[in-house]
Order: sequence, then structure tokens, then C-alpha cells
Amino acid sequence: MDQTKLDRLRQRYGAASPADFFDPHFRDVAEAVFRGAEAPRQPFADAGTLLDAPLRPDLAALDDFGGLDIALVGVPMDLGVTNRAGSRFGPRAVRGMDRIGPYEHVLRLVPSAQASIADIGDVPFSNYLSLVACHHDIQTFYGRLAAAGVVPLSVGGDHSVSYSILKALGRDRPVGMIHFDAHCDTSGSDDSARFHHSGPFRLAVLDGVLDPDRTIQIGIRGSAEFFWEFSYDAGMTVLHAEDVAEMGVKAVIAKAREVVGDGPVYISFDVDCLDPVYAPGTGTPEVGGLTSREALAILRGLAGLDVVGADVVEIAPQYDPTSNTAQIGAQILFEQLCLATLALDRRRQRG
Repeated sequence: MDQTKLDRLRQRYGAASPADFFDPHFRDVAEAVFRGAEAPRQPFADAGTLLDAPLRPDLAALDDFGGLDIALVGVPMDLGVTNRAGSRFGPRAVRGMDRIGPYEHVLRLVPSAQASIADIGDVPFSNYLSLVACHHDIQTFYGRLAAAGVVPLSVGGDHSVSYSILKALGRDRPVGMIHFDAHCDTSGSDDSARFHHSGPFRLAVLDGVLDPDRTIQIGIRGSAEFFWEFSYDAGMTVLHAEDVAEMGVKAVIAKAREVVGDGPVYISFDVDCLDPVYAPGTGTPEVGGLTSREALAILRGLAGLDVVGADVVEIAPQYDPTSNTAQIGAQILFEQLCLATLALDRRRQRG
């Protein structure tokens, strides 16, 4: 070993405490994370919240949401599933995950240092046994968030919840969407079954709140392909899981950015986009999906887009004794938080 190098390291680090940081960037990160304390609170202490954000359910009663920038919201509703139920427990499972964030090492970002963020609890349902009533409550709740200028990041629940969220976020202008899933979720419905997790995005397009020409669906696969005619007819860009493997992550990122452009974009992530070896705790698993590394890399490649909302859905923890599904769901939510924070900062710079 080089003795000069060893002497330098001993001089700098030999008597250094865990609170001593010499790299300017890491020092800034530590100050933002620790807020002057030498050590953070234990990750396993106190009640769990989404991404360990402050729990502020009281803000849901305020029309201005107390100056909040980004709201983390649970949507514990799975009345719209067509296969295995249980994603109503998704928000609670994600709240139980610790050590997610607060620093994103690829984007070099501490979102909590740049935005006011809180877990505002779950959508209040007036009748959790009625699918129609639940969707009415979701639209109303997210309509209030949109009116207050708060960016919502949600944990579901089945994928039908995304439709009512989009109804609120796209009411003034249609949004684009980057959709990670094994299924396109654009099948049909009738008056007796309008809301279900196989068709939220057909409804959103037909209601004029989702722009199909600015929508890309990533990771699609499985035997339900013939149900997704609407995606192709409407002009959505569909990338199957096989396309992702053939194109490579960088090309997928470039395609997604090309499709959604500079306009407002919503990110919807169904955990069954991932192969079941990474996320077995979901209602409709499909083999042959994306790896967790691929999904994270694609999300990080979306930095700079005008993200106006996002969700992680279909986490059904009872089918996964390892808790891996909730773990990756929480990490996906954190990446979405970083993207939303960067978008918020960009909007502030533009005035």
C-alpha cells in the first residue's frame, strides 16, 4: 500500500467522527438529512409513514393544504380487481418499509430538502363497500389537491384508482402518461362494471383527461394482449417486455421522453410490470417482466419531465412473505418523489 496515501487517509479520517464530511456535496447532503444532528432517528422507530415523511392527516381538512408542495396519499381500495384481491393493504405495507431515501444517489438529490412533503393519510371513503362511491370520493379528494396546486403521489389499491386520479388532474387539460405494467389496462366496460383495474386508461382517454398520443406503456406481456386493441387504435405507444430487453434501457428512456414531450405527465406504476421474482405480491402476476434495476434506471432517466402526479398500485402484500414487493414499491415511490421534486423546482425557475 502507498505509504503517502495511507498517511493522508489517517490524518483526515483517523480521528473523524461519523458527522465529519469532507466532500462538499456529501456535506450538504448530510446537513440536509440530519438538520444539524449527529445521527438521525432510528429507521425502525415510531409509526411508519410513506417514505418516512411527516404524518399530517390534518392537512386533508384544509383547502390550501398548509402550503404543502407534494402529498403522499394512500388509496386502500381493491373493489375493482378481476383476480386476486388484497391490494387494499398496499398503502399499509409500504408505510412499514424503512430505509428508503432520503438521498437518491444517482440523481444526487434529497427531495425533502427542496420541497414541503407530507404523508396526508388515506383517501377518506364514505362507503368502502361501494366501488362507485369510492371512485366518487377519490375524484373529490384529488380534485381538492389539484385545486390547491399540490402534486399527489399515491399508493394503491388496485389500478382502477388511477382513472379517478386522472379525472382530477386532467380536468383542465389532458395529461400525458408513462405507464409501467404487464397489462395495458384499456379493456372495455359497461354501466354495470364501469370501474375495474383492466380499463382505467380507456375511460380516461374517452373522458378527455388522458392524451393517448402522449402515452407510453412499458413492460406489456401475457395472454391478455387481445384485450388491448384500444391502446393501438388510440395511438398509445406500447412497449412489450421483450421490446425493453431488445431496445435496452437507454433507448426506452429516449422513446418515453419523445412520446410525452414537454407537457404535463403522470407516471403510473403497476408492480406487476416487474417479474414475479421481484414482486410476487400482486393480483395478476405475469412471468417475463422487467427487473427492479431496469425499472429504477428507466425512472431515473425521466428526470426533468413535467411530472404532475404519480402512483404505485397493485401491491398485495399477503402474497409475498418476503416483503420484497412492498420494498420495491416504496423505492419506486421514492424515485417518483424525486422526479416530482425536480419538476417542481423547474416550474419555480420558470416563474
